[in-house]
Amino acid sequence: MTSRSSSALRKSTAQRKSTAKKALSNVSTKPAAKSATKPGKLPEWNLADLYSGIDAPEVTRDLQKMDADCVAFETDYKGKLAEHTAKEDGGKWLAEAVRRYEAIDDLAGRLGSYAGLIHAGDSVDPAITKFYGDVSERMTNASVHLLFFALELNRVDDSVIERALQTPELGHYRPWIEDLRKDKPYQLEDRVEQLFHEKSQSGYAAWNRLFDQTISGLRFKVSGKELAIEPTLNLLQDRAPEKRKAAGQALAKTFKDNERTFALITNTLAKDKEISDRWRGFQDVADSRHLNNRVEREVVDALVGSVRAAYPKLSHRYYALKAGWFKKKKLAHWDRNAPLPFAATGTIAWPEARNMVLTAYRGFSAEMADIAERFFTDRWIDAPVRPGKAPGAFSHPTTPSAHPYVLMNYQGKPRDVMTLAHELGHGVHQVLAAKNGALMAPTPLTLAETASVFGEMLTFKRLLGETKNSKQRQALLAGKVEDMINTVVRQIAFYSFERAIHTERKNGELTAERIGQIWLSVQGESLGPAIDIRPGYENFWMYIPHFIHSPFYVYAYAFGDCLVNSLYAVYENASDGFAERYLAMLAAGGTKHYSELLKPFGLDAKDPKFWDGGLSVISGMIDELETMG
Repeated sequence: MTSRSSSALRKSTAQRKSTAKKALSNVSTKPAAKSATKPGKLPEWNLADLYSGIDAPEVTRDLQKMDADCVAFETDYKGKLAEHTAKEDGGKWLAEAVRRYEAIDDLAGRLGSYAGLIHAGDSVDPAITKFYGDVSERMTNASVHLLFFALELNRVDDSVIERALQTPELGHYRPWIEDLRKDKPYQLEDRVEQLFHEKSQSGYAAWNRLFDQTISGLRFKVSGKELAIEPTLNLLQDRAPEKRKAAGQALAKTFKDNERTFALITNTLAKDKEISDRWRGFQDVADSRHLNNRVEREVVDALVGSVRAAYPKLSHRYYALKAGWFKKKKLAHWDRNAPLPFAATGTIAWPEARNMVLTAYRGFSAEMADIAERFFTDRWIDAPVRPGKAPGAFSHPTTPSAHPYVLMNYQGKPRDVMTLAHELGHGVHQVLAAKNGALMAPTPLTLAETASVFGEMLTFKRLLGETKNSKQRQALLAGKVEDMINTVVRQIAFYSFERAIHTERKNGELTAERIGQIWLSVQGESLGPAIDIRPGYENFWMYIPHFIHSPFYVYAYAFGDCLVNSLYAVYENASDGFAERYLAMLAAGGTKHYSELLKPFGLDAKDPKFWDGGLSVISGMIDELETMG
């Protein structure tokens, strides 16, 4: 179980969001300036704000300090929480303990973030790989001394904790403590927790590393050239049909050659999770994720049910339209994200992309744009495609005493602009929430994708408003629909796939062939009859890192997209003050339940009709596209 009680010490890898935004809009609103063929010089992040290098003396100093602080914390507090919290000044005493715990978490966050980010930038360099592994192991060893704290705190009687929380110093941490106590029914005896924790380095964390290194090292032979995964996937959005087909076939061949490795990784991690879930008493394969996200299972089930029921009027209908635009009855699976024949051509240079997003942000809120601009001016973005670099994109919050960093693989496509808008939304959210401190800055998954998807929507609406040419408006609208289908339909299909894999794994290992059969089943259901799934697609589950790094995370994207559709409708009809309420929601971080944060906007995710409202926005856009011919 990944508890929110010790986020930095339990999460030593950079947060990955690489595939969910893999296929965004594939259309341009207008030709790029001078029909550029390259995106221009791209920024690389400056990680010196964390440490100057892997051999910097400050790294050694902070690792030693972390070790010493963890041991001292255990010496000062282990076995004493119940007795001291019950005393008259128990609230102040416990508040001081939580402050010390939070300071260690912040320091560990700095170390773990640096190791994770530098490894994401180059996962094949042996020195960096060793550094990453050593830091991860050191953090795990140090944090063993902290395991007692959450476990012991949760054994303190409810009435004693409530009385202590009346002390203002401890009351500040009420959201964190109340969240922590939701984990109480799933805690194990201390020595078992320690065993689980220590063995994570040789267990699931090691398999995560194997996946990352294997994916980064794969090469795909396309038209005589050996390409890494990111440029190969990018070719699926090339204008030339023969390049898309060649890329699709190259992906299929290399995946086939490596299917045994990926099947072993998938089986092992699913079994590892099943063991943990069984020991902790979770009933459903996704319950641990729901608990970690502080979302009710029935809310997620309602979302999934609504999306699956809407497949025919969303993805099935859109892909039939798209096939018609290509004058075909069906599109091969490698043409699913092909650029539309009537879309403008050209590559969007980096300065233009920057201007598009910042202009859209500034039209909503000057404060939001000012925060986003710092990512450019202060070198918080790493944009170029490089060998060994992690695929996709993410915004990693690091720790509140530092700042977030964004990783991209920018190649000048319109979908890259939307990815930039998406990740900067995360970045703004993380900057605003940092004031809550290391324990309460992290946002539960229920709202984690809200700011990112809202940032995309702002950018899309701005571009739509500036586009006068009817064909380009059609292309832009179609691109947004594709984006939403990839964010909603595709992610719920991913979630359905994960549920099937983890459920069936309880009865024994799954062969690569069986995993492929399940993949084809859920993909066929979600894509519909207008997508022709050709041989080789059965192994396209292999490169999705969410399945490896964060099981069942994927429904967050659908949750966020549907929520933002409803939120944006409120914004369009709102009087003054919406931007202030919105930024206040982001600034709350993890201090409030998502239902409380949505109340000022009149939204209730528990309402069965809530999800249908968000989905109707997508359906309405497809209605409009049908009238355009």
